[in-house]
Amino acid sequence: MLKYLLSNFFKSFFIVVLIIFCFGVILNLFEEIEFFKNMNVTIFQPLILTTLFVPSLVLKLLPFIIFISSMWFMMKIRNNNDLLILKIYGFSNIKIFFILAVTSFLLGCFVLAIISPITSSMVKYYEITKSQHARDIDHLVSFNKNGLWIKEPISKGDRIISADNIKGTELKDAIIFEFNNDYKLEKKIFSKNIDISAKTWVLKDVIIFKSTKGVFEKKQFDTLEIDSIYDFEKITSLFSNSDTISFLDLIINYKSLLNNGYSQEFLDQSFHSMLSLPFFLFLMTALAAILTMHTSKKSENFKLIILGLIISVLIYYLKDLSVALGKTDRIPLILSVWAPVLALSFFTFIGVLQINEK
Repeated sequence: MLKYLLSNFFKSFFIVVLIIFCFGVILNLFEEIEFFKNMNVTIFQPLILTTLFVPSLVLKLLPFIIFISSMWFMMKIRNNNDLLILKIYGFSNIKIFFILAVTSFLLGCFVLAIISPITSSMVKYYEITKSQHARDIDHLVSFNKNGLWIKEPISKGDRIISADNIKGTELKDAIIFEFNNDYKLEKKIFSKNIDISAKTWVLKDVIIFKSTKGVFEKKQFDTLEIDSIYDFEKITSLFSNSDTISFLDLIINYKSLLNNGYSQEFLDQSFHSMLSLPFFLFLMTALAAILTMHTSKKSENFKLIILGLIISVLIYYLKDLSVALGKTDRIPLILSVWAPVLALSFFTFIGVLQINEK
């Protein structure tokens, strides 16, 4: 009976995953086609990129997928009297709950250890491919093994900034190229340190080569200010994509990610968000069990579906609100990640006691 229970539970889970995946492919495919509509690419390019991107989207929705599939599975075994048969074989409500909830927890651990590194690599390839095709847009920020690269428009052309790395709010060993509208090099600026904490950048130890009638003249300055459309917060928000970082990356390459310019706050939030996933899956399965096992009336199915959707939306906004409070320093950032888990744990504990009495 345990094999029957788990096999049918996973069947429901994979069906819901497949449905969400198909919806994700359809919705994202339109976006990719819109992006590539004026480029000389085949239809396979948007389709390949969509296939690479959607699995990471499915992972983000995993707590709600497990909630929906758990509700569907338990409503199904309740409606066809399989729940009654399971009880005859000694499976009480609380035992069924623990089997499914622990299975969800282990599924979360498997996702973190095995699936997350795969999807993060897929998203990295997705972003690299799109950035290559986006080379003709007016402004672009890219961070890779060659350092930081920024392209931005200026009044008489374009500016390209290259820096070896970011330390704190400073660019180290930076080179700035300024081109006119005909893409001819007008100015080349070398700087050891650039403070980018504000949109008025402060350059230190500056050497400038400026074109005058085709001849480059050299000038040196201790400090120099230039205006940019970017500051540190905007730049880090553009390349700090948690989807490109796996749980194993955060454990093994934490210091390396810090040296590459990722903020400690961002990395800590990402680590605890991923670490909380198995616990979230456990609690979402528990919540589904509480809702479906408190009654055996088939007439309650529609109400349960509506209630489940409302609860999913509320939990989604609770998570977002909690993280927003953490980012604005209203509550500690780590607590903001775990607060929804703690709140659900308290509610689940009360609910489990009730279904155990039935």
